[in-house]
Amino acid sequence: MADIEIDSKSGFCFGVVTAIRKAEEELEKTGRLYCLGDIVHNSDEVERLRNKGLITITHDEMRRLHNVKVLLRAHGEPPSTYELAHENNIEIIDATCPVVLQLQRRIKETFATATPRPQIVIYGKNGHAEVNGLVGQTNGEAIVVEDISQLNKVDFAQDIALYSQTTKSLHGFAEMINEISSRKSQESTFKSYDTICRQVANRVEHIRQFASSHQLVIFVSGKKSSNGKILYNECLEVNPNTYFISNENEINPSWLVNIDSIGICGATSTPRWLMENVKNKLQLLIAGNG
Repeated sequence: MADIEIDSKSGFCFGVVTAIRKAEEELEKTGRLYCLGDIVHNSDEVERLRNKGLITITHDEMRRLHNVKVLLRAHGEPPSTYELAHENNIEIIDATCPVVLQLQRRIKETFATATPRPQIVIYGKNGHAEVNGLVGQTNGEAIVVEDISQLNKVDFAQDIALYSQTTKSLHGFAEMINEISSRKSQESTFKSYDTICRQVANRVEHIRQFASSHQLVIFVSGKKSSNGKILYNECLEVNPNTYFISNENEINPSWLVNIDSIGICGATSTPRWLMENVKNKLQLLIAGNG
């Protein structure tokens, strides 16, 4: 039978763990809690919590709510969300990741107190929940760039302050710094602030080593997870025999032919129980009972 190993360092980061713990504590007391957006970018975990009474809502739906409790997930929210909660007498259960919260404060301070105020550039995914919260600290003025091809949005004759979404790659951030440094005018200043979460960034090297040590790699992640896409591509780069699945039902038995070593890993938004389900399914398939 093939050896199957679950990566010990894959799965929820501490920010997600905290958000889910806060949700479960409230649900145990009341059986009902609203969450602004998916608590984690994993539909299986969202469904598990929905069955416990967690109701996922949009910002538009929150505007119609009054006198309830709403959980803010690890990604964080802009100031306007807190203002709305106050207006509608909504009690906030704030599960914003401490790393994200610190980044929000730093951007807000730069925007509010720096003289002259620099262009605030955020290396991140446009429209991502965390990035929306960061841009909100600047009254919507921050410039979001996903890669160096989007730097044409920046005025290189003006001062620039560069921040990063906490889950972006260190390599991509270094590229961004080098490109801005080479293009800015001599008269302008450029400061960069490395705000990438090391708990996430340090997984890249580990997961590459893990993926290269197995014949077959099953990467488990929700389709919406930005971190999942990044880590999956890292696995695929070192091991072409890597497959992306959302849950055990997507395993193709043909992958298992002549395989002696299988590695299971996932994103920071992938629950451990889901990777265990994948392992159990693989064992059944290998034994001919799947």
